[in-house]
Amino acid sequence: MNRNPYNGSYITTALLLAAGTGSRLFPLTQDSPKCLTMVNDISILERLVSNLNEQGFKRLVIVTGHQGNCIREFLGTKSGCMVIEYIYSPLYKTTNNIYSLWMARNILNEPFVLFESDIVFNASLLDEMVLPDRIAVAKIEPWMDGTTATFNKSRKIESFNNDTPTRLNEIRYKTVNIYSFSLPSWCAIIERLNQYISEENVNCYYETVFAELVDDGNLSFQSVVFDNALWYEIDTIEDLASAEKLLAEHIPATTFPENIILKTAYLSEQLGKEITRTSTKLITGLVSELKPS
Repeated sequence: MNRNPYNGSYITTALLLAAGTGSRLFPLTQDSPKCLTMVNDISILERLVSNLNEQGFKRLVIVTGHQGNCIREFLGTKSGCMVIEYIYSPLYKTTNNIYSLWMARNILNEPFVLFESDIVFNASLLDEMVLPDRIAVAKIEPWMDGTTATFNKSRKIESFNNDTPTRLNEIRYKTVNIYSFSLPSWCAIIERLNQYISEENVNCYYETVFAELVDDGNLSFQSVVFDNALWYEIDTIEDLASAEKLLAEHIPATTFPENIILKTAYLSEQLGKEITRTSTKLITGLVSELKPS
């Protein structure tokens, strides 16, 4: 089912950055990429792929690194109506996400939505993100850290920040690490990324580039607020526990393709892991229940 209301004017290409080691989730990520971490018996990657299919995406490009073959074996080259392509980042151990984004410069020549590999969310949150030059943000909560942003009354992003607010009553919003780009914006980003990489600045975050371009007036984002919405960023074991608690009482946002659910058991076996909360019988029953009548 394609739930998107924009009648063909929306973005149908996604980029997933999944090269990192996910060291803060060790030992869960020691032999598996972060995006295959199970959250209430469904991996982060499963949820993303299902959400993209529900939104009518046609193409998914994945930048891999740590245990990248696991992602290839798990997804293959097609899911639903979506073609899946891969880019391998050989320097994933010594670079940050700015380098992973730069790796996609030659394969993407159209508007796309950028995702990190550690976010779980409800598919409906993408309704506005499939329009170009959007940034997902949420009002700062105690569990959040990382880059923040401020925006004006028109919801246009004014700045990115890594420090504490200096103005009285200034409200900052956490970046959710979901962005959409028009082709002109992507071209401007590539040009600045090329400068960083040529100077061997490969260990910073891509938000550094976005911040510079916003300050220069060469990049503009409309904010999409995820306040009080079903999403969570998973960096640590503690985050995983909190995400599972948040999702526990919610019905899965989408119907997961049968082949993806069954591959969960296959991948766990290949990695020598045990699915502690789900038996094969339960998976089979879930598939049966999810099939349309």
